Amino acid sequence: MTPLIGLKVLDFSHVIAGPFATFYLAQLGAEVTKIEKPGGGDVMRGSERGATQFTAFNAGKRCLEVDLRSDAGRAQALELARTCDVLLDNFRPGVLERHGLGFESVRAINPQVVYCSVSGYGTQHAPWKTRGAYDHVVQAATGMAMLAGEPGGPPVKTGFPVIDVMTGVLAALAITAAVQERSRTGKGRHVDVSMWGAALQLMYPFTVEALASGESPARVGNKGYSGSPAAEYFEAKDGGFIAIGANTPQQIAKLYTVLGWTAAQADAELVRGPGFARARDPQAFRDKLATALKARSAQDWEERLHAAGVPGARVRTLSEFTQEAQAAGALLPTLLQMANASGVGVATPGLGWIVTE
Repeated sequence: MTPLIGLKVLDFSHVIAGPFATFYLAQLGAEVTKIEKPGGGDVMRGSERGATQFTAFNAGKRCLEVDLRSDAGRAQALELARTCDVLLDNFRPGVLERHGLGFESVRAINPQVVYCSVSGYGTQHAPWKTRGAYDHVVQAATGMAMLAGEPGGPPVKTGFPVIDVMTGVLAALAITAAVQERSRTGKGRHVDVSMWGAALQLMYPFTVEALASGESPARVGNKGYSGSPAAEYFEAKDGGFIAIGANTPQQIAKLYTVLGWTAAQADAELVRGPGFARARDPQAFRDKLATALKARSAQDWEERLHAAGVPGARVRTLSEFTQEAQAAGALLPTLLQMANASGVGVATPGLGWIVTE
């Protein structure tokens, strides 16, 4: 699948957000040249997880060492900028400008360039644009960490760099849209992608609620978005956990069947009506359900729920799920190819594209 074949991308990015955006472009066929500084390059190369993660984020790219502090390096970078279709920058705003590679400078020599700036707070709003940012910092700033966790508890960071990843996805989407626009108008543009904007997109149902009401949504811990008393994580007999997503009255009815409960009990305990299921006494219902679910193992409940048509899953680690998915043939192991600064090919496990005819 190579719809972007022939597209030349100049990649001044490092760590996750920017490299993930250009990873998508490379996987879609674009020719990506990643610029790295002398003396170590992207800091991900030297991280504990770098051997796998750096190569996975930068698979399919040509890596080139350029010293922007030297006249020769700046001249080389400007020549690449003059002939590229897309330039991506995820340094702090102002860094590439100091080297003569800001949007206005590049546009002067390449009027059709699609120039994508990826940063914590965007490039348009002072004093925000001067702020540094990392994923967990933006989770704190945007309220994401205060949505996770239990009411009254401390802030809880999402356990992986969710904002970095989403920022990369949004940047790739914005770039492909701008490239499509340029094919129609012949004009390039500046695309400004911020991590805080990505965070609000990730929290979109709650973001619009906060904008509309002026109030922050309540923290719900492990409860599902629906608010159903049967949409939560519950401890099972073996000490594992089972997540149940019985959101509608129909799903609740099926859950009652799995548990051996009767329709008469459902009539007494549940409020009938359209939409998501509601209990007359949510805490009492939740406690009763939690007690019942300790009778069997999480795996046993998962199988029974699936058979009955009730959404549910045993809580797994990431490695457990990926191994199961590969064993089932749903996730095919992919070797992503990347050339290093010396042009030597490196292969790393990753998520590539699988195309079926």
